[in-house]
Amino acid sequence: MKPLVWLGAPGGLGLALPNAHPTRSHLYAPRGVFFNDDLFAVADSGNHRILIWHGGVPDRDGQAADVVLCQPDFETEGPNGRARGPENGLHLPTALGVHEGRLFVADAWHHRILVWNHVPTVSDTPPDFAIGQTDLKSVEPNRGGAISASSLYWPYGLGFVADWFYVADTGNRRVLGWKGVPASPDQPADLILGQSNAMEGEENRGAAANARSFRWPHAIAGKDDLLYVADAGNHRVLGWSPKPSEDSDAGVVIGQTNYSAAGEFPYVKQGPSRLRFPYSIALDDGVLAVADTANNRVLLWDGPPKSGEFRAADGVIGQPNFDATGENGWKAVTHQTLCWPYGIWMHKGRLAVADSGNNRAMLWSLDNFRRTECASPFQDKSERSLNPAALAWAG
Repeated sequence: MKPLVWLGAPGGLGLALPNAHPTRSHLYAPRGVFFNDDLFAVADSGNHRILIWHGGVPDRDGQAADVVLCQPDFETEGPNGRARGPENGLHLPTALGVHEGRLFVADAWHHRILVWNHVPTVSDTPPDFAIGQTDLKSVEPNRGGAISASSLYWPYGLGFVADWFYVADTGNRRVLGWKGVPASPDQPADLILGQSNAMEGEENRGAAANARSFRWPHAIAGKDDLLYVADAGNHRVLGWSPKPSEDSDAGVVIGQTNYSAAGEFPYVKQGPSRLRFPYSIALDDGVLAVADTANNRVLLWDGPPKSGEFRAADGVIGQPNFDATGENGWKAVTHQTLCWPYGIWMHKGRLAVADSGNNRAMLWSLDNFRRTECASPFQDKSERSLNPAALAWAG
């Protein structure tokens, strides 16, 4: 199966390298991707910029972007637009999204979420405000002070679920949630997951992994009354159904056999049940996708696991089977391979992947993805092995 579109580094029989200097069409270690009916956008992390293609998704490989943000032009790279200042600059953008006409970007190493009140159609349009800092000039972790319900430390991911806005506040080992987008930078979060109060920030709450702790929460996805968090540091995804209104235990875990397991197993066959550093997650039209980043693949579930379900994945992208995990399959780069996929997004039956190690972004159609064998949920949550579901690509 081949992607519909390949953006960024040109194809070849070797490593897909970035251009020596930024251009309208090249990417360097992208970590975030988003698209809807109107645009396609990439967090071009290595070049510390955002690229936007207007008019829907690009329809040809290597298509040049229409807009660049947080750099003065398409040829400049580096943090803060080559030292011009953080007011219109980025330092490692990681995730992005459009919600109700506004553009949101996780500016991870500036410890903030940048917000544009309208999606820019002109390059170098500055952001309107920042969530997590008092103003656009400030870039200190936790606003230069103690952890609070309105501060951020290395925020990697963001998400919109129903009428809630969520941020994966990775360095503070928690997820913050606001009922609606914050109206001002000082508005405290309405919900904190992963810590017992707004002032705490210890890994796994200072203890072993459990059903309400995170090590490195990196991404959020959900729909209606369902919420998932990719807990990359514990090599798992936690899920809540219904969505939590307060700090509470997750009802499903993916990638580990129970809530206290947090190990990585890099030298054994991974199969359809294990995860290694899942950095991103997406949910759309009944399909759950997880970027199993260190296994160089994206896993797919036909019907998202909900409370009480412990299911193996039904499909895989980037590897020929569930046991293969190598970077580009330990072979040359092809349209079908992946190397450290850091970001994913789904919309109307299509999947976009920020294939960071290959310096490209790719778009797949999931129209032919179907489940051919159902794996029944285990009643005993301590079960050590999961019944693998089948994989099929029709057509």
